[in-house]
Amino acid sequence: MTVDVEDYFHVAALAGSIDRATWDEREYRAEQSTRRLLDLFERSNLHATFFVLGWVARRSPDLIREIARRGHEVASHGMSHKLVFNQTPEEFRSETVESKALLEDIIGAPVLGYRASTYSITRRSLWALDILKEAGFAYDSSIFPIRHDTYGIPDAPQIPSRIPTPKGESIVEFPMSTAPMFGTRIPVSGGGYFRILPYWLTRRGLTKLNQELGRPFIFYLHPWEVDPEQPRVRTNWKSRLRHYTNLDRCEARLARLIGEFRFGRVRDVLARAALLPAA
Repeated sequence: MTVDVEDYFHVAALAGSIDRATWDEREYRAEQSTRRLLDLFERSNLHATFFVLGWVARRSPDLIREIARRGHEVASHGMSHKLVFNQTPEEFRSETVESKALLEDIIGAPVLGYRASTYSITRRSLWALDILKEAGFAYDSSIFPIRHDTYGIPDAPQIPSRIPTPKGESIVEFPMSTAPMFGTRIPVSGGGYFRILPYWLTRRGLTKLNQELGRPFIFYLHPWEVDPEQPRVRTNWKSRLRHYTNLDRCEARLARLIGEFRFGRVRDVLARAALLPAA
């Protein structure tokens, strides 16, 4: 179980309608929505991995300490939520190192994992894997093995594995989960897919991965997805569909999913697969 800790105004789908210069002025809801997830997980005795945006960590260090104190893994979601392939390697390195150091200073422990904003490590930004390796990350979870208008590497490995970097090194990758269904590959790893597609489709796909194929899956959600009262932003129809559909149903769906599958932290799943040392 993973959570990408960001607020509604950080989302790439709304970037065309929200000026970054206005972020500090907007209603800030990340703390209350993240705590909704923390409370749900505690009731379910579930420990997850929280990929925390550096912008949020800087504003809410006590929230990040609470995430760690409640037994969850803290990982990095970068600093600024800029798409990796729109950054230079130098810019990416600077903000990635900064966000890792910030989180480690807040929680007083190493940060092992990284996830790019909007899964933006694609073929044109694979150089980022070498920077993650150099920065001391043990694993990445940024590659989505599908075709999409923004992200995706369709022929990327579909199971957690150690993958080569462009410079000849290697890093552990836990790709976003897809399931072979209806003659194609269906994304079943959460987020907008979880809210927009029928619940039975996600459940069927995850069951197929676990029971038929014997694979672990990775699931993700954002705190704003359990916050139906968030301010509405005027934007195009595609972004409205992706961002606002079924916000009022998401928390109940998530609670149902938690009751039907067993979840844990990314680092623990990778350790059981002998891809990381046991904690």
